Amino acid sequence: MAPSHRTAVLLWTACFLLSLLGLATAQSQPDSSVTYFKNLPARLFFFEETASVIYYDVVEGNVHVSQDEGKSWNLADGLPRGEAAMVIEHPFDNHYAFVLTKGTTHYRTDDRGRTWRSFQMPLQPALVSKPLSFHSDPTKYGYILYQGTKCDRGSGGWGAVCHDETWYTKDGFSDEPQMLLSETSRCQFAHSSKDFKHDAHPDLIYCVAFDTESPTGIHTLSSSRLFSSTDFFQSENKVEDLGIGKNARGVVALAIVSKFAVVALRDLAPGNTGEMLLYVSVDTRTWAKAQFPHASSARLHENAYTVVESTTHSLAVDVLLHEQASIGTLFVSNSNGTFFVQSLKDTNRNDMGYVDYENLYGVEGVGLANVVANAEEVEGRRATKQLQTRITFDDGRSWARLRPPALDSDGRRIACNPSDETCSLHLHSVTLPHNFGRVFSSPAPGLVMGVGSIGAYLASYEESETFLSTDAGVTWQSARPDAHKYEFGDSGSVIVVVNDEEGVDSVEYSTDFGRTWKTYNYGVKMRARVLTTVDDSTSQKFLLVGQIAKKDQTGDGRYAVVYLDFAPTRSRKCQESDFEPWYARSASHECLMGHKQWYKRRKADADCYVGEKFLEPVEHEENCPCTDEDYECDYNYIKQGDKCVPIGPEPIPAGVCKADQPNQMYKGSSGYRLIPGNTCDRERGETKDEPIDKPCSQAQPEEGEIIHQTFEFPTSVVQFAYFKDSTTILVRTEDGSVFQSSNEGYTWEQVLPDERFVAFYHHQFSSDRAYLITSSNYFYYTTSTGRAWYKMDVPTGPSAFTSQVLHFHPTQHDLLIWTGDVDCANYGNECHVEAFYSRDNGRNWNFIEKYVRNCAWARDAELLVDPTQIICESYKNKQGSQLFFGLENPLELISGRQYFHSRTKLFDHVVGFAKFSEYLIVAEYQAQRQALDLQVSLDGRTFATGLFPPGMKPDQHAYTILESSTKSVFLHLTTSEPPNPWWGHILKSNSNGTYFSVSVENVNRNDAGFVDFEKMIGLDGIALVNVVANPRDAAINGRKELESRISHNDGGTWKRLVPPMSDSQGNRYPCDHTGCALHIHGYTERYDARATYSTPSVPGLLMAVGNVGERLLPYAESDTFLSRDAGFTWEEVHKDAHLWEFGDSGSILVMANDEEPTDHVLFSTDEGLHWREYQFSNEKFRVKAIVTVPSDTSRRFILMGFYPRARAVSAAIHVDFSALTSKQCVLSIEDPGHDDFELWSPSEERTEQCLFGRQTLYHRRKREANCVVGNQEKAEEKVVNSCGCTASDFECEFNYYRNDAGECVLVPGTEPLPPDDSCRNGEEYWFERTPYRKIPYSSCDGGVRPDRGAMHACPGLKHHGFFFWMLVIAVPFMIASLIGYWYWRRSGLARGTIRLPGGDNRYQDADSGVLSTLASVPWAALGIAGIAWEWVAERFEGVSLGLRPRTGYRTVPVDEDAQILRFEDEE
Repeated sequence: MAPSHRTAVLLWTACFLLSLLGLATAQSQPDSSVTYFKNLPARLFFFEETASVIYYDVVEGNVHVSQDEGKSWNLADGLPRGEAAMVIEHPFDNHYAFVLTKGTTHYRTDDRGRTWRSFQMPLQPALVSKPLSFHSDPTKYGYILYQGTKCDRGSGGWGAVCHDETWYTKDGFSDEPQMLLSETSRCQFAHSSKDFKHDAHPDLIYCVAFDTESPTGIHTLSSSRLFSSTDFFQSENKVEDLGIGKNARGVVALAIVSKFAVVALRDLAPGNTGEMLLYVSVDTRTWAKAQFPHASSARLHENAYTVVESTTHSLAVDVLLHEQASIGTLFVSNSNGTFFVQSLKDTNRNDMGYVDYENLYGVEGVGLANVVANAEEVEGRRATKQLQTRITFDDGRSWARLRPPALDSDGRRIACNPSDETCSLHLHSVTLPHNFGRVFSSPAPGLVMGVGSIGAYLASYEESETFLSTDAGVTWQSARPDAHKYEFGDSGSVIVVVNDEEGVDSVEYSTDFGRTWKTYNYGVKMRARVLTTVDDSTSQKFLLVGQIAKKDQTGDGRYAVVYLDFAPTRSRKCQESDFEPWYARSASHECLMGHKQWYKRRKADADCYVGEKFLEPVEHEENCPCTDEDYECDYNYIKQGDKCVPIGPEPIPAGVCKADQPNQMYKGSSGYRLIPGNTCDRERGETKDEPIDKPCSQAQPEEGEIIHQTFEFPTSVVQFAYFKDSTTILVRTEDGSVFQSSNEGYTWEQVLPDERFVAFYHHQFSSDRAYLITSSNYFYYTTSTGRAWYKMDVPTGPSAFTSQVLHFHPTQHDLLIWTGDVDCANYGNECHVEAFYSRDNGRNWNFIEKYVRNCAWARDAELLVDPTQIICESYKNKQGSQLFFGLENPLELISGRQYFHSRTKLFDHVVGFAKFSEYLIVAEYQAQRQALDLQVSLDGRTFATGLFPPGMKPDQHAYTILESSTKSVFLHLTTSEPPNPWWGHILKSNSNGTYFSVSVENVNRNDAGFVDFEKMIGLDGIALVNVVANPRDAAINGRKELESRISHNDGGTWKRLVPPMSDSQGNRYPCDHTGCALHIHGYTERYDARATYSTPSVPGLLMAVGNVGERLLPYAESDTFLSRDAGFTWEEVHKDAHLWEFGDSGSILVMANDEEPTDHVLFSTDEGLHWREYQFSNEKFRVKAIVTVPSDTSRRFILMGFYPRARAVSAAIHVDFSALTSKQCVLSIEDPGHDDFELWSPSEERTEQCLFGRQTLYHRRKREANCVVGNQEKAEEKVVNSCGCTASDFECEFNYYRNDAGECVLVPGTEPLPPDDSCRNGEEYWFERTPYRKIPYSSCDGGVRPDRGAMHACPGLKHHGFFFWMLVIAVPFMIASLIGYWYWRRSGLARGTIRLPGGDNRYQDADSGVLSTLASVPWAALGIAGIAWEWVAERFEGVSLGLRPRTGYRTVPVDEDAQILRFEDEE
C-alpha cells in the first residue's frame, strides 16, 4: 500500500478510536436537570408503575406535576392556587388521585395529574389522617368512602358542636355522594387490602361509630362500637359483637393489615379494669380474641398496641409495656392471628408509636429491629437509650446480631473483633427517618442498605457510616464513610448515595453492587433531603430534593429537585447470561412456610442495564420436605411442650362409634395440621397430619353421657394449681416431680422428668407464666401456660428464711425479685439471705441487698406507687449468721426507688410489711416502749399510724390483716391466746386505714393465725364469720362453742344465719325455737382453703357444711347446705358433709362425700333441687379436693385424692359432664323475659331495697334452665336505683361501739376524735364528728346522715362569687378544652398505632374473698431469740403442700419463731 494510503488509513483509524473513546466517555456520565421550588414537599410520590410524579407544597397549598419522572414540572392544571390541603392517591388505580381542600369543593384527576376536575361534598374533610377509604376490587375502584365533619352552631354564641359523618360514592365522585353513617370515627371497606382475601359480600363496610348522638359532640368510649353493612347502611346496620355479645363496645380502632382485620377495644366488661384487647378475623365472619403471653391480657391500661409490618401468614404487634419509657415488646402470631408468642423484648419505639422494625421487601421471614440494651436504666433513671440491631431470618422465631464487616470502606481493618458480641453492626431505623419510603430495602432482590455504626451500641447519626448487604442481611460491607441517603434503581443494578451530613453538589453511584463507586457532580450545592425513584426501583432515573444554603442561592428558589438519569452510563441491555439465581435467606433458614425462595438477579460484574421498567422481579419457589416447623396444632388441640394434646374428647360424626362396641376404633386427628398457606412437600418429609386410629373411648360421648379418666401419680400430691384463665394445671408430688395437664386432667405429662422441684409459683399478675423452683441455682419457667419450659440461672439457691422466694410485678411482668441463701451450707458462720432483681424474666440479675428477710416490689395491683420502687426488710448489722439473729439486730425497712439505687430508710425496726389492695401496711417495733405500731401508707412514702380502741393495740395482741376490697381494712386482733383457746375481735378501718373500730367480737381463729372470716366473691360487703359463743366457759374448759354470723353491710352489723324449715328429706329439724340458727364450718377447718363458700361465676350462690341448732356441731355430724340469695335464706341439699365445686357458672354443681371413701359423685343441674349419682370407680376412693378452672366456667372436674389401699400414692380422676347437654344458654338483654337468665338483686330478701346506697340487678341462669353457659360474656350488673342513706350505710366511729340497742356509744374512759376541718378534698363545708361514720364503700346520697354534726364553711377560695370563678376557671378551661379537643382529634395518627384514650375513673374493686395475714403470733414471742437450722429446713419442706389460702392471704411473721408459710402458688 502506498505510504499516502497507509497514512490515510492510520488517520481514519485514529479518528474512529477517538470517536469511540469520546462516545464511551459520553455514555459514562449520567444526565441531570434542576428545577427550583420555594418549599420542601409534604408529599412526593409516583403514580404506581408510571413516570408521573406529584410534588405537594403544603405551605403554599399547590400541587406540581411531572410526566417525565421529574425532569420537568408544571403546576397542576385545573387546581386553584393555594387550595390544596391534602393529596391522596388511589391505592388500587394508578390513574386517580384526589386533592382535598379545607372547604367542600375538592378535585380529582383520572389521567395521572395531567388534568383536574372539581367535585362537591356536603361537608369539609374530617381532621383525620385518612379521610378517604377505597375498594380493592378492580371492578369497584370508584367505590370511595369520605369522612367529613359537620358542625352545628351552638346556642348562645358559644361556638359549634361538631361530629363526623361518612359519605360514599360509587363512581369516584362523578355521581351524587350519599350519606353512609353519622357519628363515625372510621369507616372502611372489608375489601380494602389485596391480601385480605375472603368471600364476604363485595359491599361489606365496617364502621367504628358511636351508637348515640351527643348534644355536646363528646361521647363516652362505651358508646363506640363496630358496625357493618352490605347495603351502605340503607336497611342493614349490624353491630359486630366480635363473639363477646354486648361487651363489644369501647372500640378504639379498626385496621386491615395484610390478611387480617384487627379491632382494638377497651375492655369495659364488669369486673375488668379497662385493659386494651385485640380481636382478629381472617374471614370477616368469626372474630377471635388475640391472646398475648405476657398475659393477664394484660393489664395494658393506657398502653398502646402498634400493629407493625406483617406477613401474610402471621401478624406482628408491638406492645408498649414500659410505663416510663417508649420501650415495647414484639409479639408474632400464629396463622390466624389469635395466639401470640413473644418474639423480641425491649424494642425501641418513639412517643408517636413508631417502632424500629421493618421486614425486608420481597424476602419472606427476614426483618430488622432495634432493641434498647439498657432498658432498665432508661426506665429507672431516664438514661439515654443504647440501641442494638437484631435480625431475624425465620419470621421472628429467633433473632441474632448483625455481624459487622471486617474492613471499613477504605479497606482497613475495623477497630474490634467481629466475632465478639460487643463488636456488632447497628443501624438507624424507622423511629429516625431520613428519607421517604422504606428504610432498608427495596424491590431490588437481596439488596439492603443502612446507616449505622460498629461497636457495642448504635452511635449517633452524624457519627455513623453507610453499609450495604447484597444477600438480604446475612453479610455486610462498609459502603461509604459518613451517613448517606441511598436508593436502588434498575432492579438494583444502580445504587445511588448522597452525603446526608453536609451540603454537597455531587452523588456517588455504583453499578456493581457496591464494589466500586463513581462520583457525578450535578452542579448545585445543597443539603440533601429526599432521594427517591419509582416505587418498584426498576427505573434508572432518580429524584434528589435538597435545601440550598442562603449563601448559595441564586434567587430561583430555596429548594431544588435534581433529576438524575443513569441510562447513559451503560449502553448494553442485559442478556440471559448476565443473570444468576439468588436464593433468599441464610443457609440455616433456607425454608420458610415450606419452600425456598429465589429470584433471577443480574450478576454483580455484568456491565449492562436490566431495563425491565415497571416489572418487579419475579419470585420463584422451590418446595422443601415437610418438617415439624410446617405443622401447627389442629383444632381442639393445644401445644404442651413439643406435643399437641387434645383439649378434651375429640368430636366425631354421629354413627362412627357404636354404643354396643366399646372396643371399636375410629380414624381421628393426629393433633397436627399443615399451617394454612404452607407449600411443603409431604411426600418427601414429615406427614404429621395423617389421621390415626383411636379407641372410641377417647371420642366425645353422645349427648347425655358422662365420662371419666383416671391417672395415678407415683407418690402423693403436695401442691396443685391451675394457670388462671387456662385449662392447664400443674401438680407437684412428694418426690419433687411435676406433672402437667393442658386439658383439665384428661391426659398428663411429666415436666422435665430428670429434675426435682421444691415448689412452683404461678405469676400473680400474668396468667400464662409459671416458675418451677429447684434446690439449686436455677429454675425453669414458662410464658405460654406450660407449652414450653426454659431453664434460667439464678445467683443463689432458694432461701429457707422467707415464705416466698420469687416476687412479681403487677404491670411489668418480666420484673422479678429473687431471694436466696448464701454460705448456708453446713451451718456456715456467714449464712445470710441476698436479694436480686431482674428486668428480663431472669436472664440477667442485679444485686439488691444482703442480710435481708424479705424484698418485694412496692407496686401492687391497686397500690399505684413508683413501679421501680423495691421495699426490703434488711438487718442493720450485716455480719454473722442470719440463722441466729434476734431483736438485738434490728430489722430495718428500706425503700429503694430506681431499682434500689436511690435508698430511703422508712423505719428503724419492723417486724414485717404487707400490701393489701391500695394499702401498704407495716408493723413497726418501738424499742423504747417495747410496743408495736401499725403504719399505713397509700403512696409507699408517707405513713400514718393506725389508731385502735382502748385495750386493743397490736402491741398487746397478735393480729391478722384480713381484707381490704371495700375501701377499708379488716383486721383480726387476737384477744384470747394460749393457754386459753384462740379467738379475737375483728376491727374495721376508715377509708385510709388509720382509725380502727370494733366490727364483731370473739371471732374464731386457729394457731396458724387464720380466721373464720370469709367475704362473698362477686358481691362486696357480704361476709361470714364464726364467733365463740361461750368465751367465759371456753377460757376455763378450753372448748369453744361456735356460732355463725353474716353481715350484708360490710361489717356494720352482724346477724345469725336464718335456718331452713326442713331438711333435704322433708323432715323438720328438732331445733325449732328462736335460738336455733344455721351454723357452718369455716376457713380454719378446710383441707384446701381455696374451696370457698361462693363462686365468682354466679352472684349470690353459696354452699357450706354445717347444721341447724344452737351451736356448730363437729364436721362429721354436719350436712351440706346451699343459698341462692347471698346468704339471706338457706336450704339443705344433702345429708352428710360433702366437698363441693361449682361448674359452668353454676349450671352444674358437683359434690363428693367428705367423711369417708366413695365410688361416686353427686351432680345437680338445677342448683341443688335434684341430685344424680355418677359412679367413677369400682373401688372406693378418698376424695380430698374437687378442682376445676379458677373461673368456675368449665364442666370438667378433677377429683384429687387416694385409694385407701395405697394412701401414699395420689390419683387424679377427670370427670367430664360436657356432653350432658349441648343446648347453649341464651341471654337477651333486650328481652329478659324470654331467655335462660333472670335478673336478681341481693335486696329481694331484705327489708332494705338498697345495698351500699344502690340497688343492683345481676343476670344469672334460671335454676331450672338445663343449658350450657360456657365462656359467653356475662351481662354487666345494672345499678337501677341510687338510694338515700339509711342506718345500714353507717358504722361506729373510732372509740365508739354498738350497745345492745344497736346505737353507737362512746367507750367509757375514751374521747372522740378531734374535728376534721382540713377540707382537703375541696369541700365547701365541713361537719363536726358524731358517733357514726359512713361506710367507705357506700355510694348513698342524701337521706339520713347521722355522721354529720354541725356544719361549718371551709376557709379559702370557696366563697368567691360567680364572676370570679367565671374569670379564673371557666375561661381558661374553655380555652384548654378547645386545644384539648383539637389535639384529641389529631391524636393516634401515628402509623399503625392503636392507642387507648384516657380512662374513666369508675371505682375499682379488688377480688372479694381475698384475705391477707400480716402477723399472727403472740407478741410475747418477740422476746425469744434464735432459730434452729433444722427447724428452718423442716419448714422449707413444709411449704410444699401449697394448698395456699385465697389470693393474697400472706403471712409476714412477727419474729423469727413465726412459721414460714406456704408459697404463693395460685390465684
